[in-house]
Order: sequence, then C-alpha cells, then structure tokens
Amino acid sequence: MAECKSKSIRGAAKGDRAKEKGAKHHMSDSNGTPDGDAATPQELSSLEEAFRKFAILGDTRAMGRDMNGKNWSKLCKDCNIIDGRNVTITDVDIMFSKVKPKSFRTINFDQFKDALQELAQKRFKGKNEEEAIQELHKLIEGNSPVISGVTKSVLSPALTRLTDTSKFTGSHKERFDQSGRGRGKAGREYLVHETGYVVGYKHAGTYDQKVKGTKQN
Repeated sequence: MAECKSKSIRGAAKGDRAKEKGAKHHMSDSNGTPDGDAATPQELSSLEEAFRKFAILGDTRAMGRDMNGKNWSKLCKDCNIIDGRNVTITDVDIMFSKVKPKSFRTINFDQFKDALQELAQKRFKGKNEEEAIQELHKLIEGNSPVISGVTKSVLSPALTRLTDTSKFTGSHKERFDQSGRGRGKAGREYLVHETGYVVGYKHAGTYDQKVKGTKQN
C-alpha cells in the first residue's frame, strides 16, 4: 500500500516536471531563440532612430517611446517638413492634435507615422501617396535635433560691481594690477625686495644715477 502511494507521488512529480519543461520550450519557440537565451533586440529603422532622438530632447528621463508637441514641431522644422507654403507650423500643430489620443500629451511611433502619412500629401502634392511618404521619410531619416548657439549670460549690475577690480580697495586692491589681472602670490603676501628701497617708492633705482651725477659735477 505504501509502495503504491510512493509510486503515485513520483509519477505526479515527473508529470509536473514534464509540464514545466514543455512550458519553457513553448516560451523559447515563441521568442524565436534557443532555451535559456535572451531575445535579441529588434534593429531600429532610420526613421525610428530619428524619432527617438527628437523624442528625448530636453528630457533626461525620456525613453524615446513618446514625443511631445514641442519636439514634434522641432522635428518638422529641423527636417524641413515645414516649408512655409504647403506645410506651415499651424498644419503641424493641427496634425499632432489629430493623431494624439484624448487626455494624452504625447504620441507614440505608430501615431507619428500616421501624422507623416497625412502631411506627406500636403508636402508633396505632385506625387502619389506612396512616393510622397517615401520623400517625407527621407527628410527625417538620419537627422538629429539642431542645437542652437549657447545662450550668452548677462551680468546683473550688482555682479558687475562686485567683479570690477578697478573699484576694489584695501588689501583686495593689491591682488590685481591696473589691467585687472591677478598678481598671484605677490598680491596675497608681503614679499621682501632686497633693493634698499621702500616698497612703492616712485624713484626706486635712481640712487646710483644721482650719486654718480653728483660726483661728476
């Protein structure tokens, strides 16, 4: 009786292991990879790479899966989709609102392609739908956001006063020369000059000339 019970337990355990092995095999087949290997990431197209570059612009936490309206407008401008005649900034804004789901503030890559499909007919009116879409994709593929020049900082009046060395007084004045350049160690410490003259004496170095001139006379 006990032997039969132990056999039934072993048989159930084998059945569970077989089911588990079959489930793993099914998962590996569905992923298209051998058992135990990770699925290889799908290679991005040139269009999707450009989409992600613009999608993460200005947001360090963005993953590149969604694009907001500001970056969508910049993409259309930087990639010359907006030509000012067939496609304007207003057309771009309207198209973004059209493909964007309600209560959402961003669009994904599929919605991005839907917007391009409709803009293509406006941008390239003399071409059929397929050719227009291809031409529009060519404008975007391989492009990155255009970064404008570095913004110049404007000094406030208070900061200008604090950094104007010509208005320094006391020991602070001694740290800079007349041109405003720092004097280094000489401006921070008292250095002994073994010249025989008092520091700051205007006629330093003229003693020998005076003595020699007196003797000659």
